[in-house]
Amino acid sequence: MSAILMPRQTEQGWVVDLPPEMAQAIGVAEGSMVILYAHEGSVRTEILPPVSAEIKNISQYLLQKNRALYEEMKKVGDEGD
Repeated sequence: MSAILMPRQTEQGWVVDLPPEMAQAIGVAEGSMVILYAHEGSVRTEILPPVSAEIKNISQYLLQKNRALYEEMKKVGDEGD
């Protein structure tokens, strides 16, 4: 495992892509992510499985169907910053 893991910060904690070697070692699906968050002076973790092909397809469909709405919402949101 030579890759450097770069966490992405969220409002609740940090998200790290789980390397395939680690996923295999702990018996979870490749493509899983680890969520790290602070809790009472320690770090807690949760493992999220990869998104299914069905969910990806539904998301793409909804994005295409509602693209104009999403672009308008983003525009309105950006104006509020």
